[in-house]
Amino acid sequence: MTSFAYAEILRPATRGKGLLYDIGIAVCGSIVIALASRIAFYLPLSPVPVTAQTFAVLLVGTILGRKRAVMAVAAYLAEGAMGLPVFANGTAGIGILGGVTGGYLIGFLAAGFVTGYLAESGWDRRFWTTVMAMIFGNLVIYIFGVSWLAAYIGIDKAFYAGLLVFLPGDILKIIVASLVLPSGWIFLDRKKKSLQAQ
Repeated sequence: MTSFAYAEILRPATRGKGLLYDIGIAVCGSIVIALASRIAFYLPLSPVPVTAQTFAVLLVGTILGRKRAVMAVAAYLAEGAMGLPVFANGTAGIGILGGVTGGYLIGFLAAGFVTGYLAESGWDRRFWTTVMAMIFGNLVIYIFGVSWLAAYIGIDKAFYAGLLVFLPGDILKIIVASLVLPSGWIFLDRKKKSLQAQ
């Protein structure tokens, strides 16, 4: 089974309870992203902080599937826009969404959808397909983020300050996630078979 299938196992069958389940899971996902935003620091020559947010968004997408991942990111963005200190370094407000990092934040929505869709298709079951799913999700974030940043500092500077400086860290995040996820599903599969055999 895929990670999305595991998330489906606990979902109530009735429509009302199923919706409450989805909302609850999405809120939990938004909290994970918010906590990850606390891990943040700036690199020289870049107005965009290095954070664990992208790592969290890709994990949420992979684990929850596209619908709940988009709900989780949307809840996270709404929380920040309403003034809760959930953005990088505890910042908040609608102005952050319109600032230099706004494109990355909006890109989280699309990345959650992409990684969620690929997870639903079984890409999270093996190391290399998990790597590819994470790369595609990261690429989506960069497309939104760098394009948005270019409006502030120009495309050449945005390419360097909004993409190149982040590649080493993102490669590390992708490798860690790609090692953890397939191993986790293997463990769950074995646990499930063990319980069924009893």
